[in-house]
Amino acid sequence: MVDNSKTAFSDTNTDIGEEEQGQREQRLGEKAWYVVSTYSTHERKAAYNLQKRVESMGLDDLIFRIVVVEQEVPVMKDGLPTGKTRMKNLYPGYVFVEMIMTDYAWYIVRNTPGVTGFVGSAGKGTKPFPVPREQIEPVLKRMGMVDESMYDRYEVGDYIKVIHGTLEGTEGKILSINKDTGAVEIETVFFGRTTRVEVDFSEIEKI
Repeated sequence: MVDNSKTAFSDTNTDIGEEEQGQREQRLGEKAWYVVSTYSTHERKAAYNLQKRVESMGLDDLIFRIVVVEQEVPVMKDGLPTGKTRMKNLYPGYVFVEMIMTDYAWYIVRNTPGVTGFVGSAGKGTKPFPVPREQIEPVLKRMGMVDESMYDRYEVGDYIKVIHGTLEGTEGKILSINKDTGAVEIETVFFGRTTRVEVDFSEIEKI
C-alpha cells in the first residue's frame, strides 16, 4: 500500500507532493490510452483500487477513464443456453486506462494494489507507449464508448466490418453516417444479393 503523501519516488528521491505540483504546472504529454497488466482474475479489483486512488488523491486531471473490457454472454449447460448470462472478460489480465503520462501519474498507477505494470514499457525507468488510436477504438466500441473524434476516421465509401451485435462479422461499404444518432448505413451482400442495412457506429471497425 502506498502512503498518499509521504512516500518518495524510488527512482527520483523526490517527494510525491512536490512532484505532483511540478507535473501539474508543466504538462509534457497529451491524454492517451494505456494498457495496465494485473494479477489474473483481479482486473475489477485493480480498476476499483485505481479509481479510489484517483478520487481520494484528486487525480481526475491526470487519470480519466478506467475500463475493464467485459461482454455479457449466455451461460451454457450441456451445449444448451440456460437463460442466464454472465460477464466475460475479453482481455484477461488487463485494464485500459486513459491518462496523461506524467512521472507522477505513472508512479501512482504502477503502485496501485493489484497492478503489476504497464504493457509496452521496456523497463529500466522508461515510460510505456500509448495504445494507437486505431487499436483502442474497437476496444472502446465494444463497451459502447464512442468519442466524437472517432468519426474523423470514417468517410462514405470506406469499407468496414461489424465487430459486435446481430450482424457481427458482416463486411460492407459505408453509404452514409449520421453523427447525431450514430446510425451508419452500409451496403453489404446477403445470400448473393446487394443489400442496404443500418448499424450503429459503435458496432463497426474500419478495414
